[in-house]
Amino acid sequence: MIKTSKPASVLTLAVLFLTGMAFAQTDPGVQSASRGTGGTIIDPANDPNGFTAFFNDGLIRFQEVEAVSGSANNGLGPRFNSNQCSSCHAQPAFGGSGAAVNPQFLFTSNGVAPADTPPPFLTANGPTVEVRFPFFLTASGAANTKAPNGGVEDLFTVTGRPDAGTCSLQQPNFAAAQAANDIIFRIPTPVFGAGLIENLDDSTLLLNQAANHVNSLGISGTFNRNGNDGTISRFGWKAQNKSLHTFAGEAYNVEMGISNELFPQDRPLPEEDQQGTGLPANCLNLGGAGYPEDTSNPNSTPNAAVLDDVSAFANFMRFLAPPPPGGVMLNGQQVAASSIANGSALFSSIGCATCHSPTPGTTQVSNFAPGLSNIPVPAFSDLEIHKMGTRLEDNVSQGGAGGTQFRTAPLWGLGQRIFLLHDGRTTDLYTAILDHKSSGSEANTVVTHFSSLTTKQQQDLLNFLRSL
Repeated sequence: MIKTSKPASVLTLAVLFLTGMAFAQTDPGVQSASRGTGGTIIDPANDPNGFTAFFNDGLIRFQEVEAVSGSANNGLGPRFNSNQCSSCHAQPAFGGSGAAVNPQFLFTSNGVAPADTPPPFLTANGPTVEVRFPFFLTASGAANTKAPNGGVEDLFTVTGRPDAGTCSLQQPNFAAAQAANDIIFRIPTPVFGAGLIENLDDSTLLLNQAANHVNSLGISGTFNRNGNDGTISRFGWKAQNKSLHTFAGEAYNVEMGISNELFPQDRPLPEEDQQGTGLPANCLNLGGAGYPEDTSNPNSTPNAAVLDDVSAFANFMRFLAPPPPGGVMLNGQQVAASSIANGSALFSSIGCATCHSPTPGTTQVSNFAPGLSNIPVPAFSDLEIHKMGTRLEDNVSQGGAGGTQFRTAPLWGLGQRIFLLHDGRTTDLYTAILDHKSSGSEANTVVTHFSSLTTKQQQDLLNFLRSL
């Protein structure tokens, strides 16, 4: 009898373990079925101002591969993170976030950045990233917490390319930054539906804020504001950019190294700009046409071709339709509509919707296209910045947003998003939710409510999120 009790005990434990596994909540994962994401909000049959042509032109330019010189494009570098907009914004369609295969991983082996060393944190199937050092490094390689940095440290240089002349630059010291625990990552933000977000007036956002602040959850976000006119800014992980035009101009200059009418100079690294001498002379004006490299083209035809690239990028993003919701597959089976509906109700009842507002309001009348006028914005974001605690803290300030503050990420399109949170640290929704909880986070009470749900209720909520 004693001899048979141990196997029975082991069998019982195994059954309990497998039963627990069977009923554990599971992120349904990226939904592969096409939902029509990537189309335009413009109805070609109702386009009085002819902006469909501008959307299509912007889409083409969004995919163009930039070279340093000797091509019809505007000039890559001297430093860059990518050589085309669409390489960073590709999932599940142009305008999205990082794709499953990271193009940056191959840049040092396919001739894009031949003289560079592959940064150790880039992987073939990891997130496409932008890198920042929160603090400047001392001569001994330590993080100097009295000297805030926070600027983008571009991954690659044009050194060694046949179109770059004699320009020779060093990459940032990523190894030293990692050793000093002085490195943070950002992944590309999707821009589907961005024109609707741009067309929300401040009054609408302020009314939504006032309504959401009546809560017992410890949530009290604020807005990041434009330093020029004091109005609400809304694009970027910290809502640091006011408009899509500014968002595009900054990305062209910072991510691809191309000067433009909004950012007219080549950009040195933060160390070169704030603590050094800037870029060397042989790395300036590499395209040979003067500055800015990206300008309007008044002698070109058709009409859309007259615009500079930054304006074309802005129009492409402005006229991208919001990502439509859809059904959810889990373990090869269609999720019941009742589960998604229950998850939606739970999303609101436990407090998620206090920050991730199903809609922060309705757009103002648009002078661009009827599709942007008087439209509810189902972004699942209040566009405010919130304190997210020590777990997500990045020690980088942008505008009025401090090191722990981030814009409430819009959740529309989440069903087809691979990498999650601002730095792409996880691909699992359940983990992403739990990571909202840490010391100082406004989301602590909400995450506690989530953790108190039954496994089935948590599954319903995850199913709902992947339906967006």
